[in-house]
Formats: sequence, structure tokens, C-alpha cells
Amino acid sequence: MQQDHFDVSYTEETAGTRLSFHCWPSSRLEATRCVAPMGALYTPLKKLPPACAPPTALQYDPIRCSTATCHAVLNPYCQVDFRTKLWVCPFCLTRNHFPPHYAENISENNLPAELIPQFATCEYELPNVPPAGPPAFVFCIDTCAPVEELTELADSIQQILNLLPEDSLVGLITFGTNVQVHEIGFGGLPKAYVIRGNKEYGTAKVSQLLGCAPVAGGKGGGAPPPPAPPGQQQPNGMPPQQQTYESPGQQVLRRFLLPVSECSMTVESILDDLRKDPWPVPSDKRVARCTGCAMSVATSLLDLALPRSGARLMMFVGGPCTSGPGQIVNRLKTEDMRSHADISRNAEPLHKPACEFYASLAKRNHPAAGKKGSSTQAAANASATSAHVVDVFACSLDQVGMLEMAELVEATGGQMVLGDSFGQSVFKESLRRVFRTFEPDVPEDGGKMQMAFGATLEVLTSREFKVSGAIGPVTSLGKKGPNVSDLEVGKGGTNAWSLGGVDPETTVAIYFDISNPGTSPLPEGKRRFIQFLTKYQHANGRTRLRATTLCGPWYNPPPGEGEKRAPPQPGVNGYNGNMEQPSPVKMSFDQEAAAVLLARVAVDRTGSEDVADVLRWVDRSLIRLCSKFADYVPDDPNSFRLAPEFSLFPQFVFHLRRSQFLQLFNSSPDEAAYYRYILNRENTTNSLVMIQPTLLSYSFNGPPQPALLDSQSVRPDTILLLDTFFHVVVFHGETCAAWREQRYHEQEEHAAFRDLLEAPQADAQTIMDNRFPVPRYIVCDQHKSEARFLMAKLNPSQTHNSEGGGGAQVFTDDVSLRVFMEHLMKLAVQS
Repeated sequence: MQQDHFDVSYTEETAGTRLSFHCWPSSRLEATRCVAPMGALYTPLKKLPPACAPPTALQYDPIRCSTATCHAVLNPYCQVDFRTKLWVCPFCLTRNHFPPHYAENISENNLPAELIPQFATCEYELPNVPPAGPPAFVFCIDTCAPVEELTELADSIQQILNLLPEDSLVGLITFGTNVQVHEIGFGGLPKAYVIRGNKEYGTAKVSQLLGCAPVAGGKGGGAPPPPAPPGQQQPNGMPPQQQTYESPGQQVLRRFLLPVSECSMTVESILDDLRKDPWPVPSDKRVARCTGCAMSVATSLLDLALPRSGARLMMFVGGPCTSGPGQIVNRLKTEDMRSHADISRNAEPLHKPACEFYASLAKRNHPAAGKKGSSTQAAANASATSAHVVDVFACSLDQVGMLEMAELVEATGGQMVLGDSFGQSVFKESLRRVFRTFEPDVPEDGGKMQMAFGATLEVLTSREFKVSGAIGPVTSLGKKGPNVSDLEVGKGGTNAWSLGGVDPETTVAIYFDISNPGTSPLPEGKRRFIQFLTKYQHANGRTRLRATTLCGPWYNPPPGEGEKRAPPQPGVNGYNGNMEQPSPVKMSFDQEAAAVLLARVAVDRTGSEDVADVLRWVDRSLIRLCSKFADYVPDDPNSFRLAPEFSLFPQFVFHLRRSQFLQLFNSSPDEAAYYRYILNRENTTNSLVMIQPTLLSYSFNGPPQPALLDSQSVRPDTILLLDTFFHVVVFHGETCAAWREQRYHEQEEHAAFRDLLEAPQADAQTIMDNRFPVPRYIVCDQHKSEARFLMAKLNPSQTHNSEGGGGAQVFTDDVSLRVFMEHLMKLAVQS
């Protein structure tokens, strides 16, 4: 990589990583002046091309550094002495001996896969960790939904049963006023255990209620009952030597969790007979729905049967929890559902207890959550991390309590899907895509499910910088180390996190703190190193470790570099005309990754700060960044110029400020929690689409063209395709809509118009085919009600207060991008 040019997307293709800066300033002071966070967006399970990583997992344990506080994995950036058979760890500079089987064969022409220069990522399948067995899926169904909704839901789950590998385990729980745990291993007739829905149940209590106490005569090895008195037989009449004992977990696996090949007919028959909850509901009350109780019973069931194996608890919820733990609203209809204003004023008495209940379930799933202690304890906690994932599929026109459940879903790495109905494609297709498999031609993993379980992420760094924290679907493992910074961002104070469930799209933001003081410049040619170690349980039950190592340059700024000079003269090529070339730090800026890293910090801060304060922090950050990196004459806004590496960053921030992530107007607390959760787990490209949607324009003048996200782009004779990630909108201009109503597209002489109508619909389908969650598809016309989905996202360059100009008017008091930039330039150049 040349120092005068940085390919900012190169590391994403080769290592699944995007960095905000690819060349870092060598001192903490200079890093602070850069304003944008020093961070990385890492996608741990991204499938990499064969040229960048071994095509299959290496079937042996990795070679690791011998230093107790390091344990870095051998990688291509290690210095190797082939004569003495030693390698130097680039993180702690310790000299390590190769093990004998490496030392005998290694040479400059015979390198193991992990030392091949282009293989910065290697994945190991750990042979010493026993297989965890096939994954389990517990479907938890809300029977308070209308009958039509239950029919659609049952049909979707029956389709899913046909997609599962035959050895996958399946369980079924339904809930309404009470919880029913279906004993699908009982032949002959349907049988279910009914549990009251107004209280929380621990693992031991659930075991007792389901009749899963240790018993004689089974196939397992549970604790035996007390011996019979002398001269009497055991209760079942068998001599003690011939008796075996069945543990509660083994009973659950025999009665409630069975391989899909053995129980699919039973489960399908139960689903066919699903009935709405029979308890009467007075007209002035909401239905009694015990969502929290059902969740606690289901997690206890999995804890009993599969304490260390991968499993998913899939909650299908059709309304708010109104009974028992996790309740978010009273049953009386005279009491309204909580709003943003209620929560900010602490005027909602049920909100905090519900959050605490779901957080307690998260801690039950993650023994390490919330614990602090030595690194030895943290390592033990990491190994004890549960592999159980909680997904929430909420389909209701009312709120269901997703805000309260968000911490549990995030802690377990689960999925959230928010829809209006179980019959919508948003739900049906999204559910199918949870069970996506790799393409058949993928080496080793072809045909296997893409989901993984029980993932943990550890980040190692070289000595000049430290880890500040992580933002994403992660839980701190409390692992302290020499590379943990005192400056915390997101979930900080550790260099290891639990991710729970992961898939090839899950992306975590890691933030760094440059700790090197400015008094000691680094030697020329010094490099920095980062290693991401992701340990996870593959869908085939085997445990894998993926090691990704990054290397990058430092930059020592010469004295006086920060002084501002005049911008380039018109007509002069290059960045600064007759000035020297800008610093490599400036040239290496990745404005897309930086915008996403900044957005995640802003969204994370909304959890503890007022949104207005967060917006002010975002504005100040943008002004300081432009003041640092723009070229201008002090106090002359007209001289303000941004280099190409920074030119899009202000408009990313402009759209972030107007987005549903920071603006709570017109969104419920559930919707806000859902949008923020999806932003915090998606990759850079998808996150950018959420922040600044893409717009394509279709007209008779030529092929589809990218259009400015501006009200000027709305024309009567064009069709627009808007992609906001959550919605895909096909918007017909006034004239096109009128022609369509006149059915011109059905006439042969107007085939060109028919093609114009079909082109955006085909492109919209392509977008939706590759996305999770599946976006809502909206077809609308100019001046009709659903046009609001497009108009709300456009830059309001023409409003009801404007005079003249083309395009459509946006009825808003928001400032336009032009006004925003004028104020930014004015404030950035102030001396």
C-alpha cells in the first residue's frame, strides 16, 4: 500500500475489516485532534476469497505466544528465524520456540498456512474441544393473536421444519394467559404441561413442574435416589446394580426436545390444531399475555437440556406483555402504552422492572455478564458463556415491549424482526432467512447453516495503543489486560466480549485509544498490529477459532503541521496547489467507516443522555473535524475546501441528524429500539444505507441513474427507487402515475413505458432478495399518502417557505443541506 494512496475498502475484502484511519498519528494528542474515532468495524464470520484465507478450516490447534498476558496467535507479521526455529510475537516482542513438528519441517520455502503472507486471516477447527452436537430450536408462540394470524404463523413454522437438518432438535411452547410446554415425545395424543403465567420460574422449579426429577430406569446418569431399607427392593423392583438413572436434562431431551426427523409430524399436528387463547377477555381490558413468563420457562428448558450446546429460542409475539414478569402495560384499556415522553420523565412504573427482568434473563444466559475480576476469572467466564440465542419476531400494530427485550436479544446475539402481521413477507421471508445455508460450492461448509453460536471476541494490540471498548451485539467478559484503556467507549474496561449468536453479516465496532505520549515519537517504519480472535460454535457442533491480524503504519507529524494555509488556487491540480502534500493520516481517512463509527457512538450515548445533547455533541465533532482537515483561510468561509477523502462526511452527518436513530418524532419506543439495534449489528455498507438512503431515478432519457437525495429529484415524468434498508419505495411521478392509471403500459405501442414501470420493480426485488430483515416494499404515487416514506428522507431544498425552483416541496421546518453546510463552513473557519 502506497503512502500517498490508500485503498480504504481493501481490508474489508481481504480481512472483513473497515478502519476509520488506515495511517494513525503516533501520539495521543494528535489522535485527539483528529476528532473522528480511531476504530474498526469487524465482521468476524465474513466469507473471504481463497486468495486471502485458507479455503477450509485448519484441523489443528493454533500456535500461541507463551506470554501469559498476550497469547497472540502465530500470523504472517511475526518475524521468523528459520535457523534457530524461533518466532517473535509482534504484540509483546517475546521470542517463542516453534513446537517440534513445526521446527522439523519449516523453512522459507515450506511455510504453514498461518505464515503465508496473504493469509492474514486463518480459521482453526479445534480438535481438543468435543463436538457440542446439533443445534436446538424452541418455537415459543403467542396464542393471544387473532386466528388468521395464528394460521399464517403455523404455516411459516411448518415450512421452517422442512428446512432444518434432520438431526436438529425442536421444542414447542405456546403462551397466552398461561404457558403450555408441549411434550412432543409423548405418542398417541397431544400432551402439554400448563404453567401459570403470572410469575417467574427458575431452572429447578421448571424441572420440578415438568416432572423431570432424577428417576431410575432411564438411560442417563443422574443422581441416584436413596437406597431402599435392608431386605426391600428398589421402588421399581430392579436390583441396584442393574439400575441406571436419568438426569433432568436427559428427560427433557427425551420428552420435550426431539430431533426434527422424529417429531415433525407431532409438531405439525399441534400447529394445525392451534387455537386462540380460550380465557375470556372483558371488553374494557387487554388480553392477558405472559410473554416474560414464557421466556423464562423456555430458557430454563434449554439450560436443563443443553447447557453448552447451540440453541435458539424463537419468540413469536403478537402484542404487549400484560401479565406476570416483563409486563409493560396494565390490562385496563384506559391506560395508554408507554411513550418516549413517559420514559424520559420516569412516569412509566412498569418500564424499569420489565427491563430488569429481561436483563436478569440475559445474565442467566451469560454467567460472565456484569462480573468483574481478574483475567483468570474472566477467562473462566468466557468458557462458561451460554450458546443460547433469543430471537424476537414481533408482528403487531401495537407495541410489544421490544424496547425492554432489547438488552436480552443484544446480550445473546439474537435477531429482531418488527412487522405488522405474521402474513407479511417482512416476517415470512425474514424467518426463512434466519436458517440460510452456505452455497453448495463453498468448500467444507457448503449446505451448512450460516448461523453460529456461543461466539466470543478478543482483541490484542501492540503496545502503543489500547482498546477503549466495543459497540454492537456484545456483552463484556470483564477481561482486564495491559491493552485495556481507562477511556471507555460503549462496553469498555475489557478486551474480550461475548457475542452469542453470530452470522456472516454480524459486525462489531471496536474503538481504540492511542496511548503513546507525544514526547516520544515512534521510530520511522514502526508498524502497529491488531489481532481479532473469534471463538465460536459452528452449526455442525465443532468449535472454531478465527484469527485476523492487521498491520498498519504510524505517522510522526513534523512540527507546525497543524498551521492553516490557504486553499488551492482555482485550476491548480492536486490537493494544495503550491503547498506540500497533505499528511498520510488525512489521505488514509475512510469517511464511510468513520460515519458509521460515529453513528454507533451517538446511538450508544442516547441510552444515557438526552437526544438534544447527543445532537450537540455530533455537531461539535463535525465542526472540529472540518476545522482540522479542511483547507481554508481563517475567518473566510468562501475559502473553505474539503479533500475528496472528507467531502461526503458532512452530508452523512446531516442525514444522521435527521434519521430515525436520533430523531424520535413519529416513532414508538419499540421502533426506535429496533432501528438502533439493527444499525449496531450491520456492516458498513448496510449501515450507510440506513444513515443516507440511496435513490435511483428512472426516465425515458436513458438508463437508471443515481439521483441526489433531494427534493429536486422528484419530477412528474420520472420513477424513483428509494432504499432506506428498512423500506424499499417505488415512487411514481405525477405524470407516470396518470399514464399508468390510463393503462398505457398495456398497449403494444407503449412498450417503452411498460419497461420503465417494470425496471424499478425488478431492481427492488433484487435489493430485497439479499437482505435481512426483509424490507417493507412500498409502491406509491406523488401526492398520495404513502409518498411520505420518500418525502421524509429527502433533503428539503424546496419547502413550503421557498420561492420558485424545480422539484417537489417538502413540508418541513428542517434546514436544508445547503444551509447546514453554510453554517458548518462559517463555524469551522472561525479563528
